[in-house]
Amino acid sequence: MLQNIGDKLKSQRWLGIVVLGLLALVFALWGAYGVVNLSFGAPNYGLKVNGQEIPIATVQRAWQQRLSQYQAQLKSELPAPLREQLQKQMISDYVRDSLMQQRALERGFRVSDEQIIDYLHREPAFLVRGQFDRIAYQAALAQAGLTSEGYEKELSDNLPSTQFANAIALGDFMTDTELKRVFELEHEQREIRYAQLPVARYAAAVTPTDAQIQAWYQAHASDYQTTESVRLQYAELKLDALAAGLSIDPAALQQWYTKNQARFVQPERRHAHDILISLGTGSDAAADAAALKKAQDVLAQLKAGGDFATLAKKYSDDPGSAARGGDVGSFAHATLSDKAFGDALFALHAGELSAPVKSQFGYHLIRLDDITPERAKTLADSRAELEGLYRREQASELFGDRQEQLQQKLENSNGSDLLALAAEFGMQTGEVAAFTRADGGALGSSADLDRVVFSPEILAGGRIGGPVALSEDHLVLVKVLEHHAPEAKPLASVRTDVVAAIRKDEGAKQARAAADKALAQLNGGTNFDAVLKTVGLSAPPPAFVGRDDKQLPVPVRAAAFAAPRPAGAPQYRVVPLDDGSVALLAVLTVRAGTPSADPNADRPLVADYERRHRQADTDSYDAEMKRKATVATNPAVFQ
Repeated sequence: MLQNIGDKLKSQRWLGIVVLGLLALVFALWGAYGVVNLSFGAPNYGLKVNGQEIPIATVQRAWQQRLSQYQAQLKSELPAPLREQLQKQMISDYVRDSLMQQRALERGFRVSDEQIIDYLHREPAFLVRGQFDRIAYQAALAQAGLTSEGYEKELSDNLPSTQFANAIALGDFMTDTELKRVFELEHEQREIRYAQLPVARYAAAVTPTDAQIQAWYQAHASDYQTTESVRLQYAELKLDALAAGLSIDPAALQQWYTKNQARFVQPERRHAHDILISLGTGSDAAADAAALKKAQDVLAQLKAGGDFATLAKKYSDDPGSAARGGDVGSFAHATLSDKAFGDALFALHAGELSAPVKSQFGYHLIRLDDITPERAKTLADSRAELEGLYRREQASELFGDRQEQLQQKLENSNGSDLLALAAEFGMQTGEVAAFTRADGGALGSSADLDRVVFSPEILAGGRIGGPVALSEDHLVLVKVLEHHAPEAKPLASVRTDVVAAIRKDEGAKQARAAADKALAQLNGGTNFDAVLKTVGLSAPPPAFVGRDDKQLPVPVRAAAFAAPRPAGAPQYRVVPLDDGSVALLAVLTVRAGTPSADPNADRPLVADYERRHRQADTDSYDAEMKRKATVATNPAVFQ
């Protein structure tokens, strides 16, 4: 069945390039899980998890894609330590995914053809106007470099893991004691005092010598390099440009309108007011009966002449609509996700009031205010709009044809004449004099484009890269004319920056030394204000702060809540700040948090706590899987 789907998808034309997230597996942490093989042979796998081998090319390809995304976000090359950390994280995630897949299959989780089809029909990236579109599906996979067969095989392999993970999560719950403890910790407040030893005070007195400047420059050479760039030639194809150049045959337009007339029908819409009586925190029969009784009482007041808006503001448990007197706006029937509410609304006559209607949210009292009838757009009264849609759809077909033809042309020939190719396919051409990962000039910023432009085969020159989708209606081909690799800037040109860096570094060291000396005095029993006086500082009076207090520097807040609870004497800490300054912190007392007086107000918090609890249990399960796993990593995978 999946093969048939794939064959059908291949026969469709290209409608629009849909941006997907990462369709490949998320790869993961280089680490010592179980037995790790670091032999210096030449294995052809990148990773082996309990005997399951992942080809080295697969891991390397995933890393190159991830690397391009990271560099696009940072707008620069990755520092070596960060690069290593991200590589480890990539391997770790992949180990986790592989282990989950193995466990899922061991426990009998499987995915049927029907479930694959259902998944495809619900994936937003494959939908056009809310419906699965085979052309959009094919285009999305082509943009990601996948075939329909390959993607469906990947779903078949990996959806059981998702089912297994969901099964684990469904077995998780929090006890009342755990929930009480979470409130105590999450809403805990700590009484603190702190003062900053600013780096600028100490840095101002630092005067680096020529020898220090030279030594710093050499030790931090990577900080003083030019930005890697290329002189880039490009050819672009835009859907709007294709659409503008199309001639319209009136008979073809009429035929298209007749065939697609159902698309241009505006469905009936209904404007309503609503009063929601929620079930509260309970879900038993008593809570249901109480909510229904309250809804019936409010209904009686409405029938007795009570003002709907006034009663909605007083009784409705939907804060958004209650503030508007119960006005929930207008809806088409198909847009309402709650079937009970939708069916009740569309069964009413204008001005009519419903009996209590039960939904997943509670009991509703619905008043239908007015009805906007269904209306169809005619070709005569909406010709300009419909002609624009027709042009765009016809251009989409042509756009897809050219994209496919370009792909085939590049795959089947070694041609390198970008201008000739652009002329053949009606593309506009241009150049970016200095294309970098941070600035793509007229082409803007795109991780996919950066990945192609800065790939070794394209940087070598002579080859055409692409096509690359910059948006759903814009693709480009590129060719590197010149490559300017990063190189060291002369010391004379960066001397001011080097001096500033030395001063900041030395100032931070001196600020830390002063803070450490002050900390020793505090731990020896000296008064906080007296110690601050010795370094020429003062501090505000004590104040209670919460975990999300935005007035505090983040490192100070983190240190305050990481410190042990004071037991008779304050806890003192030296806290390095992001700018090189140092804070001297005193944690004086702790006040436990409590739930709010209104349980309904805490419902979102409780849901979040339960979600985090599930995640913590899942993480523990993952860690135990990894501990027991036999994992071999190929040392050459990132070379």
